[in-house]
Amino acid sequence: MTTRQLLQIAFSSGRTGSGPATWGQRAIWDAVRQLPPADAPRYNIATEAPLDPGLPLPVLLTALEQLLHLHDSLHTRLLPDETGCLRQVVDGEGLLDVHLQSAEEHEDHEDHEEPAELGARLHEELAAQSFDTATQWPLRIGAVTAGGLVRHVSLVLSHTAVDGSGMGRLVADLSALCRGSSPEELAELRPPARQPLEEAEFQTSERGLRRDVGARTQFVRKLRLGPARLFPPAAARPGRFPNAVLRSPALPRAVERVAARHRVSTGSVLLAATATMTARLAGSTEAVLNVVVDNRFLPELANAVSVVAGDGLFHLPDATAEFGEVVRRTHAAAIGTYRHAYYDKPALAAEIDRLTAEGVRLADRSCVFNDTRELLPATADPGGDRTTLSWPVEFEPRPGLTYALDARQTANALSLAMTADPSVLPRSAMERFLYGVEELILTEAASETASETAPAAAPGPAAHA
Repeated sequence: MTTRQLLQIAFSSGRTGSGPATWGQRAIWDAVRQLPPADAPRYNIATEAPLDPGLPLPVLLTALEQLLHLHDSLHTRLLPDETGCLRQVVDGEGLLDVHLQSAEEHEDHEDHEEPAELGARLHEELAAQSFDTATQWPLRIGAVTAGGLVRHVSLVLSHTAVDGSGMGRLVADLSALCRGSSPEELAELRPPARQPLEEAEFQTSERGLRRDVGARTQFVRKLRLGPARLFPPAAARPGRFPNAVLRSPALPRAVERVAARHRVSTGSVLLAATATMTARLAGSTEAVLNVVVDNRFLPELANAVSVVAGDGLFHLPDATAEFGEVVRRTHAAAIGTYRHAYYDKPALAAEIDRLTAEGVRLADRSCVFNDTRELLPATADPGGDRTTLSWPVEFEPRPGLTYALDARQTANALSLAMTADPSVLPRSAMERFLYGVEELILTEAASETASETAPAAAPGPAAHA
């Protein structure tokens, strides 16, 4: 037997104010507004976790109230002003809803369910609901209790309030507050991050405007260099976009070995393999990828619980070279991509529209890569030591997208989740793409192992020259 109720946490004496939306807030707000209503929840950022041995409910509620005081993005609304410009409004008081479900622990009862099962179902329900950013705070909480303790917690946030890394910081802060740390102690442990109103103030400053112009200039420069189209145009009107998930237990270690061998980041290894497979399937020698960049390498944003990730344009002219060489060149090219991924996205879109109207040839931007491995806590893993490929869901068509590839970390494997336009990349091509990424990395890792274990060659005549 289960019971359901809605609790409300009273929040007061918080920071308050209003001002222009940040670049990140506006970019996500625009993107969500263009989606079909049924597809909007796909942009939510959500995570869930079992709590063992459990947590007293008052402790969780107190920690959530303290969390609101730490991070203004959690009690911020977004709405257009009378001129149509998006503004953020930080509320200093209000009520936060907590969806509470309790499970009676009677094993002989026919409808007895484990807290984890109830929590997963509650989480799915909460994550499937969109946010009205003008009237609602961008935070939704779910909790399952059993035996007088909270046994499962769910956090669902609007993407306008937080990105993947921001959610990771949020989870860490909530965990510390539940363990008894105070907000003041947490604030002293790390350099302070800009709150969203402070970030907007920087972005409208002279220094912020210079950064914006410089980043957009570099983005447009790359747009002029890349191929205008990678894949042939769609032969038919696209249907629903399938989602394929390749789960590989062998990839995490292989990625690390390749990265160590070539002295690059593990992200560069995955990006290189994605670029290579993009070029191969497109029948091209080059690849252009729209890469989601975390931007927390900027010191003032390192600990931000807000949306500061941006898009960088990655262009690799010879993506079909020997894979080790591709890995090294990817790492060098990616540095420039990351440095110029913090800018005003609507301003860039307007600039692209102007260039397009003038007939300027611009690069294909329809292939998206997002490395989310370090952004959220490891998700539940079904286990197993063999690579598997599944097709869990389909999405409504996304105009202008050829594919989006997300790298995700689970407890025992690395997963590659790919959503693609089936009129450009049918399921068979998606399958070749994902298995091809895995094969490139595993083969490179195996070649390193073989070179380490092979006996040293006897010196020939040239060795004495």
